[in-house]
Amino acid sequence: MVKKELELYVHIPFCVRKCAYCDFLSGPAAEEEMAAYTDALLREIMSRKEAYRDYRVSTIFLGGGTPSVLTGEDTARIFHALQKAFHIGRDAEITMEVNPGTVTEEKAALWKKSGINRLSIGLQSADDRELKMLGRIHTYQEFLDTWETVRKAGFKNVNMDLISAIPGQTEQSWERTLRTAAELGPEHLSAYSLIIEEGTPFYDHYGESGNVRDSMEGKEWMSLPDEDTEREIYRMTERILKEYGYHRYEISNYAKQGYECRHNLGYWERKEYLGLGLGASSLVREQRFHNTADIGKYMSIFGGNELAASEISSEEPGKTDPAGKAAEAIETMTEKDQMEEFMFLGLRKTDGISCRKFRENFGKPVEEVYGRQIRRFLSLELIAQEGDRLFLTERGTDVSNVVFAEFIL
Repeated sequence: MVKKELELYVHIPFCVRKCAYCDFLSGPAAEEEMAAYTDALLREIMSRKEAYRDYRVSTIFLGGGTPSVLTGEDTARIFHALQKAFHIGRDAEITMEVNPGTVTEEKAALWKKSGINRLSIGLQSADDRELKMLGRIHTYQEFLDTWETVRKAGFKNVNMDLISAIPGQTEQSWERTLRTAAELGPEHLSAYSLIIEEGTPFYDHYGESGNVRDSMEGKEWMSLPDEDTEREIYRMTERILKEYGYHRYEISNYAKQGYECRHNLGYWERKEYLGLGLGASSLVREQRFHNTADIGKYMSIFGGNELAASEISSEEPGKTDPAGKAAEAIETMTEKDQMEEFMFLGLRKTDGISCRKFRENFGKPVEEVYGRQIRRFLSLELIAQEGDRLFLTERGTDVSNVVFAEFIL
């Protein structure tokens, strides 16, 4: 029997210190807390074995937080459990996020031995002043130390995360960061524009307007780049990275040929994925759901005393339930929901959406559902069509959120 394809996301909700712009489900914790969470996570992983026995895992992404704060041994335990619980394809892309300042030679060797074949390093900026503004724990030199360590350990598929539109950033400082990163030769670069999220120190000082409010803790809060500067930063990113052999395959992602992130492509193409760990989201059998974000509740479901080998078992109540015992907000996707996501997620990719695949998925031509939007955006030159594909133009990318909103039925 041909197994269905599945992606796995595993959430590690720990970091050394919360960054000033971060609204992710993460925070600092003691080593004992992280070990206890790892035990609970192993139980959750093994509890999903029966429900997903008909799937083949094509990608795994260990994200956070900062997964690299875990001990190498705990990371190895997680991957050992994943290998026992799921059928993982031999060619699976297995990624872990790491941050400078949390990487050692010993950890990197254990990651490699555990089967991890792709790393994503949070550089963010090559400018120490900008790193300090963001609240990062590392300097650029500490990033270089990490880079040398992971390359020495044999990792040949490495992404660097970069953030633009940082307070005080100029086109010149962004260009320096881009060229500095590209000259190191990572296989992949993600270049995200800073978003001011509610509930973060950045929001306390900039709010929705982006205007600087009162200073706090003696920190100098500089102005955010204006809209024109931010737009030029976006355009120069593609132009400069192209010089170094990177092509843009999604709004914020650039890769050398053959190194596109398969896991993220799966999200944009609506492949099935299962989230494991605190707050992790899933899309399975056209149901969206997420685990509880309450760590006390999560630990009460999967936690316990010291983990014994006999406890790592799939023989638990609800073992064949795809959502699992920690799931909340289970939503069955209607055909309308599916069509909307097909369009606004697919249009994030530079090659856009396939009209043929739309018809195969929904039994009708895309023009029958979205004819008005397509005609309008073609006339405004915000999207273009070549053969089977509809995709954003450069002008369309500049106003992508406006375009995406029009595909909500």
